[in-house]
Amino acid sequence: MIPVVAVVGGGWAGCAAAAAVQQAGAQAVLIERTDLLLGTGLAGGIMFNNGRLTAARELQLMGGGALFDAIDRVTLHRRVDFPGHRHASLYDVDRIERAVRSALESMGVRVLTQSRAVDVVRSGTRLAGVVLSDGSSVAADAFVDATGTAGPQANCGRVNGCCVMCVLRCPTFGPRVSISAKAGVAEITGPLFSAMSGSCKLMKRSLAPWLVRRLEEQAAMVIPVPRYMARADRAAHKACQQYALPEFYDNIVLLDTGQAKLMAPFFPLSRLQAIAGFESAAFEDPRSGGIGNSIRYNLITPHDTALKVDGVDNLFCAGEKAGLLVGHTEAICTGTLAGHNAVRHALGLPPFRPPVSTVLGDLLHYLDATLRPPVGMPQKTTFAGGPYFSRMYDTGLYTTDEKRIAARVQQAGCEHVFSRRLA
Repeated sequence: MIPVVAVVGGGWAGCAAAAAVQQAGAQAVLIERTDLLLGTGLAGGIMFNNGRLTAARELQLMGGGALFDAIDRVTLHRRVDFPGHRHASLYDVDRIERAVRSALESMGVRVLTQSRAVDVVRSGTRLAGVVLSDGSSVAADAFVDATGTAGPQANCGRVNGCCVMCVLRCPTFGPRVSISAKAGVAEITGPLFSAMSGSCKLMKRSLAPWLVRRLEEQAAMVIPVPRYMARADRAAHKACQQYALPEFYDNIVLLDTGQAKLMAPFFPLSRLQAIAGFESAAFEDPRSGGIGNSIRYNLITPHDTALKVDGVDNLFCAGEKAGLLVGHTEAICTGTLAGHNAVRHALGLPPFRPPVSTVLGDLLHYLDATLRPPVGMPQKTTFAGGPYFSRMYDTGLYTTDEKRIAARVQQAGCEHVFSRRLA
């Protein structure tokens, strides 16, 4: 019998987990509560910047590059530099969902959208199934919790004072439900974890034609703003701390991701419209972008370095559930490992633990150290900035040299590990 792995949550982590399950020879069932995959990836658009380039190239050499191939097909600009970021690629946020969904379906992933998981069926120390809001259930041999940490509305209201109707659309499709919590896992929570997503989308057609032309030609623009508009007081609220730089509150930083990506999660519309070229500016996401954006990082799911959730034998976690991880690449990396190890568990094989000589292995050990007693205040972690990117520099993990990355993966014995069929 071919093992079945149910992946709950269709963001970048869940999609990567489903792809890894299929590559390992099992059957993935991807369960997503909304009508679109990718979650915050629908408003993202930035890849391969800073240490994310290193991590992505490693994962590709390890056999986990299916989603990066899909991203490449809808990439608009490559090797873009802007404040705090080097050698970034910008993908088209309006075409990315179809590219990823098509890639997953061509691999054989069973995709269930508008299917909100609300409970689990537990058998001793194992899960037997996931219960959906319509009363049906999905049985599986192993499970991946990629439900994220954003929402529901009560969490956003606690931090931001309201729901700003972000791309996750809790009012329309219902609140996020943590599968790990439903399985009885005591997740780590704390009000100081929460942070806002780091950007907004503006409708291109609401901007002056000359501004749009220049943006599409240059890929990135840095536009000074009057000092009275600076919002340095709220920079620390950003999820992505590489954006908490003076450049991001002394200027408008605008990127071309199909839409016009404004690198600030809050900018009152009246002030924005006072700037030349933005006189008719309107927010695409979130709909109330002048107030705030999605509130994320509300919890952490305890797990080991194989991403197995503590206390449940056949449950794995990925993405923001695995720690205060910021970024699509971070989600893809942990999702790939979680999906792969879910299949290994279903087949009775020992889990794969990436060596610490690799970026993924080092990241997991870094996260593990923050989760084990005594636990302090975990920091938001990203390959692109902050303490972990500094760590990548200090340890020599960060490099853009493709030959060095390939040699590292080869020396670790990790070539093609995620693309080998196990079942």
